[in-house]
Amino acid sequence: MIAPVLAGCAATAPPAPPAPTPAPTPATRPVAPAAPASAPAPVATAPKPPGMPTPKSNRTPEELRRQAAERLVMANPERSYMTPAPSHLLTLIVLDVHLKADGSIRKIEIIRPPRFGPETLQMALDAVQRAAPFGDVRRMPEPWKFTETFLFDEYRRFKPRSLD
Repeated sequence: MIAPVLAGCAATAPPAPPAPTPAPTPATRPVAPAAPASAPAPVATAPKPPGMPTPKSNRTPEELRRQAAERLVMANPERSYMTPAPSHLLTLIVLDVHLKADGSIRKIEIIRPPRFGPETLQMALDAVQRAAPFGDVRRMPEPWKFTETFLFDEYRRFKPRSLD
């Protein structure tokens, strides 16, 4: 008697799995072109606005500082202001920008980091990258660098102090 009851509990064979779908062949799958092994990795830089004029050669530190401040504003129109600096600033940042002979950036040194609005430091660094190059400096005495103070207002827009 137990045999007929146990026979009803016997497992039935599982259904056959569905046929696997074939993997796409290389002809149907888009393939990205391989990068050459000797190509350097791309460097992340802030995007430059279209229409930036070619910088002029600089002969004096004053010319360099003035041209750099003007390029900072031209390259960052929505991130800067040209009205008089407000009496109450969010923060100010001081950067030393060291240049190569062609006016490209060699390094940026942070002289005074922000006390408030820590995100403004990256904004200032990106603004300098967007404005580069700053013109040929070979005719200037070394060291090839300029110092800029970024005056940030409450809307996190900056004004180069050289233009104040």
